[in-house]
Amino acid sequence: MKLISWNVNGIRALEKKGNLETFLNTYTPDIFLIQEIKAKPEQMTHLVEKYEKYEQFYNSAEKPGYAGTAIWIKKTLCHSELDSESNRIFSIGMPNFEDTEGRISRVSFDDKEILGVYFPNGGKSPEAWKGKLEFYEKFLAFVNQLRAEGKTVIFTGDVNCAHEEIDLARPKNNEGEIGFHPEERTWLTKWIEDGWKDVWRERNPEVRDVYSWWHVITRSRATNVGWRIDYFFVDEKYLSQVTDIQYLTDQMGSDHCPILLTYTQ
Repeated sequence: MKLISWNVNGIRALEKKGNLETFLNTYTPDIFLIQEIKAKPEQMTHLVEKYEKYEQFYNSAEKPGYAGTAIWIKKTLCHSELDSESNRIFSIGMPNFEDTEGRISRVSFDDKEILGVYFPNGGKSPEAWKGKLEFYEKFLAFVNQLRAEGKTVIFTGDVNCAHEEIDLARPKNNEGEIGFHPEERTWLTKWIEDGWKDVWRERNPEVRDVYSWWHVITRSRATNVGWRIDYFFVDEKYLSQVTDIQYLTDQMGSDHCPILLTYTQ
């Protein structure tokens, strides 16, 4: 099963530029987890019609043109490996969290839980920063509970935090800044200590200069001055079932690049 996560920074803009069609034709994900769709479902009816091979689920933000997540699943996957549509459940959010910004899209089938998440940035205000840390805390409790219920959990998305110095090009310049602040980095450490493995780093412990986000205004992608802030996490018990993990850094269309994970059941 091929899963791809991508913060598209506006799905309608991605489609208009032709990058969405090129991406789907090139990589053909079985499950496509999308962040920052920046659109309402009624604004994406043409996508439902054009990409009819996918069943499309959207969790849009209440605020127009902001945030939001989505999950696309190949209909062939739905009708074969999942047996029937009734065996698949889409949902949003998590307990004790009002998901007005479309932060979490989730699909459940059999014993599997796959979540695509757009974690808060936290940079707008002190309240936003506090909310970001609370989100990390609640999310860890949420996935731990799913695991305790016997679920196989995979979560992915734009985490909006570079975990270690190796995960950004200029760590000294950004020490203590939001996105590389000790408090948020500590939460990623807690995830890992609780058995949720950053798949790419597990497979590539010493690899540098691989990033998933670059600042647009400074054109930092051309010089690869970036940040690795998009991840796939899996329960350490199932890490051996991952056969491939890679950042698709050549894929254009957003200030983020996609991340691909191939998983055997």
